Amino acid sequence: MAKKIQSSEYCTLGHPDRTCDYIASYILDRYMAADRNSRVALEVQLKDEFCTISGEVTSNARFGTDEIAAFAREAVEKIGYTPEYQAKFGAANVVAGQELVVETHISHQSGDIAQGVNRDSWGDQGIFWGLAVDEPKMGYLPKDYWLARKLGQGIAGKLGGLDVKTLVTLEDGKPVECYVAIPLTPGDDDAPVFAAAKAMVGEDCRIVVNGTGRYVTHGSVGDCGTTGRKLVVDFYGGNSRIGGGSPWGKDPTKADVTLNVYARRCALEGMKRYGLPEMRCAISCCIGRRDIRVSLFDREMNLVEERIESDPASHVIELLGLDKPVYADTCARGLFGYETL
Repeated sequence: MAKKIQSSEYCTLGHPDRTCDYIASYILDRYMAADRNSRVALEVQLKDEFCTISGEVTSNARFGTDEIAAFAREAVEKIGYTPEYQAKFGAANVVAGQELVVETHISHQSGDIAQGVNRDSWGDQGIFWGLAVDEPKMGYLPKDYWLARKLGQGIAGKLGGLDVKTLVTLEDGKPVECYVAIPLTPGDDDAPVFAAAKAMVGEDCRIVVNGTGRYVTHGSVGDCGTTGRKLVVDFYGGNSRIGGGSPWGKDPTKADVTLNVYARRCALEGMKRYGLPEMRCAISCCIGRRDIRVSLFDREMNLVEERIESDPASHVIELLGLDKPVYADTCARGLFGYETL
């Protein structure tokens, strides 16, 4: 009988791509706090101390370039890239938030898009996927993804550096491989990392810490970061199809966050309603239109239910609590796994 293999990775906020996600989310929160009807779509790129922020913003909050630059520096410092952290690894190996040189390229939302959003309709179109697994102790998430995320979040900044990547592979539900990449200074002992991983995945799981043998240079010094490059990490690991674009740095009318979150909610509700061990949900929407198509599938991708909903975008946004400045915290902890049934 064939084995069932599942693998998922996780990257902490210190990873440069995730740092960009957090910067975009942090700036979005500033706009949402000042004007809940802000239209925001921002992309961030980060290399060394150079940060570029581009996109479109239409809002009653009139933040200048200096204020946006200050928000970006605050976000990076909140992640933990402080002068004290930099001193531990050396300025040649990691950046500090206060050093960021920020360049902005921001215009207003296209009028062609705005006329649709002004009708209380969606500001983008696409397909969005949700997944729910009947594992309440793991936040109704796949076990491999839950383990990778819990381990990564648990050790980042505590047992070494901030830029942590973890990967867990299961065979028939049992952890068999676990990879951890975590910045350590030459004098750091990796034994606590091995111990933390063993406590999470078990003694019988093969564990590798820092596969190259050395990991000191990290963050935006070691790698260029860009928003939206960790979509598998943002959603369900290697267990689900992924739809839409990046959920970070975009106001809720754009649908990339809202309908992905709604698809997850529909999957959870459908799993409970039909008593199935696993449920998937696909949602499609059209730019400038209110209605959405919701399709539910079982584990084998058999169609269980399909319906058309015509609620305006604002109703779904308010239902999910996404009309508030919740994006930076959500980016930090993860989109899913905290819901209750």
